[in-house]
Amino acid sequence: MPIRYNAGMSLPAPSSDALAASHALQQLIAADIERHDGAIPFARFMELALYAPDLGYYSGGAAKLGQDGDFTTAPEITPLFGAALARVAADIMAQSAPRILEIGAGTGKLARDVLAELARAGVAVEQYAILELSGELRARQQLALAEFPQVVWLDALPDAFSGVVLGNEVLDAMPVELISKIPAGWAELHVGIADGRFVFVERAAGAAVQDQIAAQIADADDLPVGYVSELHGAASGFMASLARMLAAGAGGAAILLDYGFPAHEYYLGQRATGTLMCHYRHHAHADPFYLPGLQDITSHVDFTAMALAAQDGGAEVLGYMSQAAFLIGAGIGELLLRTDPDQPKAFLPQSNALQKLVSPAEMGELFKVLVVGHAVQLPAVLQASDRSHRL
Repeated sequence: MPIRYNAGMSLPAPSSDALAASHALQQLIAADIERHDGAIPFARFMELALYAPDLGYYSGGAAKLGQDGDFTTAPEITPLFGAALARVAADIMAQSAPRILEIGAGTGKLARDVLAELARAGVAVEQYAILELSGELRARQQLALAEFPQVVWLDALPDAFSGVVLGNEVLDAMPVELISKIPAGWAELHVGIADGRFVFVERAAGAAVQDQIAAQIADADDLPVGYVSELHGAASGFMASLARMLAAGAGGAAILLDYGFPAHEYYLGQRATGTLMCHYRHHAHADPFYLPGLQDITSHVDFTAMALAAQDGGAEVLGYMSQAAFLIGAGIGELLLRTDPDQPKAFLPQSNALQKLVSPAEMGELFKVLVVGHAVQLPAVLQASDRSHRL
C-alpha cells in the first residue's frame, strides 16, 4: 500500500506511470526503514529518493530540466553561460592539459556550448568526459553531443586528472544530514513512518555527527532550541575525492557553480528552518516526502565546508566569488555584444538572459563560484574578484 503524502499543495498531478514509479520507490524506502528498526537518517532517505536504481529522481526516466521538467539551470537560459565558462577553461587548459571533465552534465547543453565556443576560438579539446549517474540524462547528452567525437562518458572519477573540471549545480543535490537543536544539545533527524506517512524522527546525534557539527558550525552552542539545518557529509567527501584526483594530476582546476553561502552566513539564527528545498514541475516547496522520485530535493551549499574538504584532499582554493563577478570577469558582456544591439529581436532575449545570470536580485549573488585546483592559477581578472577570505 503506498505511503500517503501531502496532497493539499495544489501541485500538478503526475501521470499514472509516474505515480506508480513513486509508489514503488516509497515501498523500497519503507522496506529500508523497516530493516533499520523503524528509522533511517535523512541523508539515506534523500539518497534513495534521488538515486535509487531505476526509481530515484536522477536515476529514473523522467525529464528533469527545461520547460517540461522541474527546474531550469543557467546553461538552459543562454549559451552565453557556457561561452563564458569556455574562456576560463581555455586559460586553465593552457596551463595544464586540453581535457575537460563535467560532473552531471544535465541535457548536455553546457558541454555543447563550451565545445562550440572553444572550437570558435581555435582551442583544441582532446577529450570532454562526462560523469553522469542518470541514464535518461546520459541518453539525452549522447544525442545532443553526437557531433563531438571527443566526448566520452565515465561511471566514476578517474584516479588522476589534468585539465578543467566543470560542475554546475552538482553539490546542492548531494544527500545532506538534517540536525535539530534540542535542550540537551543536538539531535539528528531520521525518517520513520507513522499513520501511513513518512515523518521525521529525532535521534541523539552520534559522535560522528557531533564532530561534523563542531567542525562546520562555529557558533553551534549559541543557536536556539528548535533550530534545524544541514550537514554536508556527502558533498564534503566528494570535494575531498575531487581534490585528490586533481592533486594526483599534472595540473588542473575544478570550477563549481551553485547556490549557497560561506559558513558564517549559512548558520544564522534567523535561518532556523534550514535551506532544504524541493522542485516539482517548476514549483518550489519544502516537503521532501512529497512523491519521492518525482521531485528534486536540494540544499544550499556550505562553501566553507567545501573549501576545507578540498584543502584536506590536497588541492588549493584558487578563488571564490559571486556568479556575477565570475561571469563578468570571464567576459560575458563582450560575448553578448556579438549580437548586434540594433537588432532588438535577437539582442533583447540574450540581454535579458544575461541579466538573470548576473543580477543581484536573480542568480548573480545567490549563486557562487568556488574554484579549487593544483599547479594552475585563475586569470588575473578573476583573481581580482576573489572573496575566499570570506569563507
